[in-house]
Formats: sequence, C-alpha cells, structure tokens
Amino acid sequence: MDGDIVLRPIKLRDQKAWREVNRRNRDWLRPWEATIPPPTPAGPITHRPTYRQMVRHLRSEANAGRMLPFVIEYQGRLVGQLTVAGITWGSMCSGHVGYWVDEAVAGRGVVPTAVAMAVDHCFRAVGLHRIEVCIRPENGPSRRVVEKLGFREEGLRPRYLHIDGAWRDHLVFALTAEEVPDGLLGRWHRERSRRERAAHELPGNERRGP
Repeated sequence: MDGDIVLRPIKLRDQKAWREVNRRNRDWLRPWEATIPPPTPAGPITHRPTYRQMVRHLRSEANAGRMLPFVIEYQGRLVGQLTVAGITWGSMCSGHVGYWVDEAVAGRGVVPTAVAMAVDHCFRAVGLHRIEVCIRPENGPSRRVVEKLGFREEGLRPRYLHIDGAWRDHLVFALTAEEVPDGLLGRWHRERSRRERAAHELPGNERRGP
C-alpha cells in the first residue's frame, strides 16, 4: 500500500468489479492488450478465457513460482491489473511486468506507483534480480511510466506479441536490483516531487500581483 494505492493478489471475488472496469475500458485497452492469434493448421483452437479460468491459471502459475498476479486499487476501488510473469530462476532470476488501468484514473500516478511497489517486492521479498517491461512503440502513456521510473531502454523486439489482430513490435525496458539499492518506490516519490516543484516554478505558475 502507498497512500490511496493498493497492490494485492487477484481473487475470484473480484470478478464483478474486474469485469465492469475491463468492459468499460474495452476501446481504451484494445490497442495494447495481448490477444490470441488465429490457429495454425496443426495448432489447437484456443479461446479467450473466462474470468474464473484466468484467475485459476494465474493462481496455478503463482503456486509454481512463475507468476505474481495482482489487482490495483485506488481509493478503495479496483482500477486495474498488474502481473509479474515469465519468472525465471537459476542463473537469470528475472521476470517481466505487464499492466492495465482504468482510463478514469490515468495520469494520477497510479500505474508508476503500482509498478514501483511490484518491482520493490520482486527485488526485496521474492529475490529476483532483473525486471523487464515490454511496450509497443506507439504506446506513449505506458512509455511515460517507465521513463518516470528510470527504466533503461534496451532495444526492439520485432513482432514480439500478438495484439489487436497482428504481431506487434515492442521496445524492451529493464531494471536490475543494483540500479535501485534504496528501492524504486522511494526513487519514484523523489522524482514525482521534483517534477511537481518544477511545474510550480514555471513562469505560467508565478503568483500575480493584486
């Protein structure tokens, strides 16, 4: 928890709130949300899972140590989802973060705060060493999230994920534990305060005389 923002495990009883937020944001999320590609002649036909199927799969992967599935709450209301997936142990100790949020709370620092909390949990409690975020080049809001948090841009993965009917390129951003020895959330708070001070110091915000 950080102020009004809570990151907690997803639950079956979140179904009603999750479906309402996801349905209301269909158009907002469609260009960025992973989809299932058409079946190949030799491949199985797959369908988008129901909410309950999704949660059971996420729980199974979490129990196997391969995933950390969360929902994001803001001011007591479910507003999005964050998942640390693709967790690999051994000599890599890595995972990648994916997220979505209600358009109604976009721009309020909800996602950067949630990502920072997740990264700190992964580095400090779980024991991972590296976290990636992969983002479509066209996704300006999501790129601003990793920019605010100080993720490094590492390059392009061509046709990395199937999204909105086609295989889409993604930029790779990453952090390692050594880069945030004092925690990412603390660094994000300092950066946010710096940005707010800079905004107040702009000429347009100067106090006017009577």
